[in-house]
Amino acid sequence: MIIDKKEHIINAAIELFAEKGFEGTSIRDLAAKADVNIAMVNYYFGSKDKLFEAIVEYKASYMRERLEEITLDKSKSDIEKLDAVIETYVNRILSQHQYHRIIHQELMLKQREEVHNTIIGLFSKNTAIIKNIIEHGIKKKVFKKVDPELTFASILGTINQVMLSKSLCNQLMNKDKNFNPYIDENFKKRIITHLKQLIHSLLLQH
Repeated sequence: MIIDKKEHIINAAIELFAEKGFEGTSIRDLAAKADVNIAMVNYYFGSKDKLFEAIVEYKASYMRERLEEITLDKSKSDIEKLDAVIETYVNRILSQHQYHRIIHQELMLKQREEVHNTIIGLFSKNTAIIKNIIEHGIKKKVFKKVDPELTFASILGTINQVMLSKSLCNQLMNKDKNFNPYIDENFKKRIITHLKQLIHSLLLQH
């Protein structure tokens, strides 16, 4: 039950940080949102900065485990593994857009060096897994000689453009003020299809 309680506080913190920002959220706010006392928040995390680090590590661990599963799947070719990576990132980032906005704010503002370094370190581990898939395909001469890091950046850049601004996404993609890119399954499929076509064209030998 301890894990459940910690997860509950983490999820409450994600909502509040996205709504009010890190600086605008107090421990008292967090305790009220999670319906726990302040002492419990301090017991599990010690400080707001440590809570932020716990959020990052908690969320990143799922993605890393999923990427490792994809990499170790011997039934998939290298391009099929990248297809699975695209599906994972699109679904994960759009369904948890509040959390990913918080991460982008922290990366841009760099207000908490320890938290910033934690984010960079975890991101680097995940990037290395995807880079290895691309380099393996290049070594086998299945993929063209491309820049692995920029290839992954192209995938993330497209997803992040959608994630960071709902209003801009509406203007570019739909022009319907009621359209919600974060929950529209057809739109998710559209992004996934586009990214797969882009990566296949970029990587595959013809």
